[in-house]
Amino acid sequence: MWIIALCVLLGLLLLFVLLLVRHQCRLSQRAHLMREAIENGDFQFRLPTRGLLWGDRAILELQNDLGELIRRQRRQSEQQSWEQLIRVLTHEIMNATAPIVSISQTLLAKVDGEGTAVEKGIRAIHHTAEHLSTFVASYRKFSLLHDPVPRLVQLSGAVETLREMYPDVQCDMDVDEAVVVKTDPDLLRQVLMNLVKNAVEAGAKKIRCKAGTLRCTDWGDRPCVTLTLANDGAPIPADARSSIFVPFFTTKRDGSGIGLFLSRKIMMQQEGDLELLDDAQTTFRLTFAPEPRERGSL
Repeated sequence: MWIIALCVLLGLLLLFVLLLVRHQCRLSQRAHLMREAIENGDFQFRLPTRGLLWGDRAILELQNDLGELIRRQRRQSEQQSWEQLIRVLTHEIMNATAPIVSISQTLLAKVDGEGTAVEKGIRAIHHTAEHLSTFVASYRKFSLLHDPVPRLVQLSGAVETLREMYPDVQCDMDVDEAVVVKTDPDLLRQVLMNLVKNAVEAGAKKIRCKAGTLRCTDWGDRPCVTLTLANDGAPIPADARSSIFVPFFTTKRDGSGIGLFLSRKIMMQQEGDLELLDDAQTTFRLTFAPEPRERGSL
């Protein structure tokens, strides 16, 4: 009898060891996937939690949320770094071009003979420096956004204005009138107009606006309102997708490369976000901070 009991006990022990090894292999595999995602700069990974015990599941869900938090912190750091670099560059460019414009203007008045090689050279220098000064001055003026004054805004009303401003573009709206977000309406309008303007310049004839929700890990897992804008214009080249929010980067001949950068800045100033989704069509998603509870409250 005791032999049977011992065999049963050994069998249970062996089963426990096998289950434990299988469980540890699952955890090891998930840890490997997480490390691989981070090394590749993919902070939107979601590791599977099915088949895990409640404690391990809670830890893995925290790791999943950590990836999203890292992604947002990284984006904010990049935004701040670009803004600081731009301030330094525009200041230095203005300081360098101002005397060039002045001196070349003075030399043009003293050059004998219009159309000579010297006169043409000085005029080219003058026009180039003047154009650069004008561009930098225009950017500085455009980038001086007023501090956001958030208030409750009916999202459908804000989207509806796009139809009025772009009557030649078919705008399909899937935004319930009950959806309300807290944001600066003027700045939101600026973001929406910039996205639609880019779409039109890419040849879009149809834009679809859809409201939804997204679980915000840095707001205590509360749902955040989102607004996606998809258009049927020419797609953004694959090699340019990671750079479209970089200031002065543009794929257009006459583009300035600051519209999307400032649009993301507007959203992040209000603790929201703007990102390009990996969809078949060119699709941008705006994320709004939840209201009205305090940040981090449950």
